[in-house]
Amino acid sequence: MIIYLDNNATTNIDERVYESMLPYFKEFYGNASSTHHFGKNINKSVVKAREQVASLVGAAAPSEIVLNSGATEGVNLALKGVAFANQHKGQHIITCQTEHKAVLDTCQYLEQIGFEVTYLPVGQDGTIAIDNLKNALKSETILVSIMWVNNETGVIQPIQEIIDLTHKNGSLFFTDATQAVGKIPVDVYDLDIDLLSFSAHKFYGPKGIGGLYVKKGVKLNAQTHGGGHEFGLRSGTSNVPAIIGLGQASEIAFNEMTNNVEKITNLRNYLETELLKINGAFVNGNISKRLFNTLNICLPNFDANFFIDNHKNIAVSNGSACTAALVQPSHVLAAMGLTDDEALGSLRISIGKMNKQSEILEFIRAINLFLPA
Repeated sequence: MIIYLDNNATTNIDERVYESMLPYFKEFYGNASSTHHFGKNINKSVVKAREQVASLVGAAAPSEIVLNSGATEGVNLALKGVAFANQHKGQHIITCQTEHKAVLDTCQYLEQIGFEVTYLPVGQDGTIAIDNLKNALKSETILVSIMWVNNETGVIQPIQEIIDLTHKNGSLFFTDATQAVGKIPVDVYDLDIDLLSFSAHKFYGPKGIGGLYVKKGVKLNAQTHGGGHEFGLRSGTSNVPAIIGLGQASEIAFNEMTNNVEKITNLRNYLETELLKINGAFVNGNISKRLFNTLNICLPNFDANFFIDNHKNIAVSNGSACTAALVQPSHVLAAMGLTDDEALGSLRISIGKMNKQSEILEFIRAINLFLPA
C-alpha cells in the first residue's frame, strides 16, 4: 500500500471526476467544434465546464478562460504571448529566482532572443521584498511574473501588494497559480490579476488539462496556430473528456474547499509537530504565510534521496517533481540560503484530502527509524 504524500506533484483523481469523464470517451465522442447537432450538444458540456472553471477562479466571464494542456503551456502562452504582443512598449520582464522551471526556462528563452529579465531574490523565508520589486520596475517593464504559492515550500507571496505596484507602473501581472487554484480562494476579478495559469491534476482532476485566465482586454500573441480554437489563442481539437473532468474538479473544489483546508491542516500540523521533535530539524520557508498542505522540512544528517530510494511504499519529494530526476540541491532552497547539505537533507511533504492519520503515523515512524542513532 502506497503512502502518498506528494500531492503538490499530482493528486489522485476524485472518483466523481473520473465518473463524469467516462461518457465522453465513448458515448459522446464527437468533436465539440463540429457544426452538426451531435457536436453542438457536446460543446454545451464544454461550455458548462468553462463556466465551472470561471466560477472557481472568480473570472468575470467564461470567455476569459483559455483551456489548454496545463500550467506549463499556460505559462508559455502568458510569458511569450505578452512579450511578443507588447515588445513595442518595452522588453523588460520581472520574475523571481524561486519560480517553477516552466517560468524560469521560458524567461531564459526570451532572454536569448533579446528580452531583458530581472530575477528577484527571496529572503530566508522564501518571500520577495516589495522594495526589491519597486526598485526593479522601470518604464520598459511590460510584465511581472510572480508565482502565487511556491510548489516546493508552499510559501505564499504578498500577491496584492505585488499587483498594486505592478499596475501602478503600467505593467501587466501574471501569476503561476498552479498550487493555489482549487486549494485556497482565488478571485482574479477582486485582485485585478491580468493572467493566471493552473492545472487540473493539482486539485484531483485529470492530467493534461488546465487553463490560462486572460483578463478581457489583455493583448497576447497565440503560440499555437491552426484553427483558431480557444478564442484564437490556442488552436487544437478540444480534449473533451479532460475538459469535463476539469470542470467537475473545479466545482467540487469550490464546494469542498473549507472542509479540505480544515482536515489537511490538522494532518500537516500534527506531522510538523512530531518531526520538529527531531533535534536540529527546521521548517524551510515562512511558517505563517504558507499553503496549508505543505511541509518542507530539513532533517539533520539526513539524505532525502536515499530515504526515498529505500522506501518503495512511500511517495514523498525532495523537490519539485519536474526536476526530481536530478540529484542536485533544489534551486528554491538554494535561493533561500540553505547549504547544499541542508537542501539535500530536506523533504517536501504535501498532504491531500485522501490522506489518513494512520498514513501520517506510519510516515513518522519510517523517518525516525531511518535517522542515525
